[in-house]
Amino acid sequence: MTSGAGERLPELYVAVDVEADGPIPGPYSMILLGMAVAGRPDLTFYTELKPISEEFVPAALAVSGLDRDRLLREAPTAEEAMTAAARWVNGLRRIGRPVFLAAPAVWDGMFVHWYFVRFTGRSPFGATGSGVDLRSWWMGRTGGEWVRTRKGIIKHELGLTDVPHTHHAGEDAAELAQVFDAALRHRPGRAEAG
Repeated sequence: MTSGAGERLPELYVAVDVEADGPIPGPYSMILLGMAVAGRPDLTFYTELKPISEEFVPAALAVSGLDRDRLLREAPTAEEAMTAAARWVNGLRRIGRPVFLAAPAVWDGMFVHWYFVRFTGRSPFGATGSGVDLRSWWMGRTGGEWVRTRKGIIKHELGLTDVPHTHHAGEDAAELAQVFDAALRHRPGRAEAG
């Protein structure tokens, strides 16, 4: 079997971060979406999104610090935002093969996959929207327990103590991209595996 030109391109780990105003997509809204390619700080995407429903959880909205009324007036519609996001991900195919990456992949992936399918008809990350979960990846890489896979612990073990988590989807996607890039280059020692 002959491999195509696309198969020879490197995988591009697209770190994705979402802020939402509730626990699940549909009844609640994704209000921020950020993406950044691990090892390529020049490749980023960020958008706000107009809420898609009237329901929201005040505590969830407070995490982002955004003004929901402003988003309703000024943010792109979900269709506009997700169309732009799909175009950006698909544009990466000229230089590599995009692979979804999140922390946790369950939360961010749930919103991103649902929004892509609902508002563009398909996900640029594939039919299942599957990808890499940082915590699961780190657990497999180090042989450690789940409790030792929180992003703060991973950052500490990688020496990335000056990389903040801000709850701004663009900045947090860049943070995750930086963490995963460092993790890919990290060689775990025996002490971490025990």
